Amino acid sequence: MKPILPPPTTAGATANRNINRPRRRPDLTLPLPNREPQIAVPLPLPPSSAPTSTSQTPNKQQPSFNLSELDRMNRIGSGSGGTVYKVIHRPTGRLFALKVIYGNHEDDVRRQICREIEILRDVDNLNIVKCHDMFDRAGEIQVLLEYMDGGSLEGTHIAHEASLADLTRQILSGIYYLHRRKIVHRDIKPSNLLINSKKQVKIADFGVSRILAQTMDPCNSSVGTIAYMSPERINTDLNHGKYDGYAGDIWSFGVSILEFYLGRFPFAVGRQGDWASLMCAICMSQPPEAPATASREFREFISCCLQRDPARRWTAAQLLRHPFVTGTSSSHTGNNQVHPTHQLLPPPPRTHFSSSS
Repeated sequence: MKPILPPPTTAGATANRNINRPRRRPDLTLPLPNREPQIAVPLPLPPSSAPTSTSQTPNKQQPSFNLSELDRMNRIGSGSGGTVYKVIHRPTGRLFALKVIYGNHEDDVRRQICREIEILRDVDNLNIVKCHDMFDRAGEIQVLLEYMDGGSLEGTHIAHEASLADLTRQILSGIYYLHRRKIVHRDIKPSNLLINSKKQVKIADFGVSRILAQTMDPCNSSVGTIAYMSPERINTDLNHGKYDGYAGDIWSFGVSILEFYLGRFPFAVGRQGDWASLMCAICMSQPPEAPATASREFREFISCCLQRDPARRWTAAQLLRHPFVTGTSSSHTGNNQVHPTHQLLPPPPRTHFSSSS
């Protein structure tokens, strides 16, 4: 069927039609419906009988991947939650990491996981491992991640404070970005901090992260590694049953940084110790401190992270302004590169420690 075309008009006819057309009243507007942001109905997932990808939704910033075009090369990591493989994308030759999440999850749990991963696909920061895509095949969830050829920082010893400050700055920049987007990682530890051949340090493994705006729990479920958990998360009696996920991330981060400096787990017990020993060391003893041989700036920085009271811990934004991170400390004045976000950050509080600490 041929399309119906409008009849040709002349300039005169157009002028007459414009004269006879009633003028619009500028005082009339159509009210827009009020949208309740807390009410969000997720779209149903596609059938799980065949592998599907979230990249089917148009996204200008995300290329489309097909699971059948990914070849597994070797296993590069595994844990209680899943296994990570090094894979190659045949059409482009690019290397990725493919995390396969174990278990046949119930529909509600699977939808929640898919929603969180979909949100994390929008995370774009130089210090966050990029989540490229997610596939759901017969209930098995597979996540396509950026490949970090240097592996994790677990077991790394960095006694040189200037080098440690640069690493600290990168990790903090990632945490600051996540927290601004209301994302709590909840499992910050050396094995989840990866490095590549460009010396870029990135935060990985959001398998236990929670998007605060998307979850109904109070962010206090027992997820993560107890060795790096904050005291109030292990023993809820310490903070009247309240758990601040942001402050919890800062504690885990502080323990990790101190471990890098010391070359060992900073508590009196090993990180692989039994639950009771770790609980006593973390909840009942004083927080670990940097040794007296460290610079004053580094000792104060660790103190800002490992405050027993979560309300007294500095935020990621405040820590990015600390002299140890900005490179203005006396121990590494040559490394004075300031992260560009510093220009937008509030001044840090100055009442959390004394000059004698």
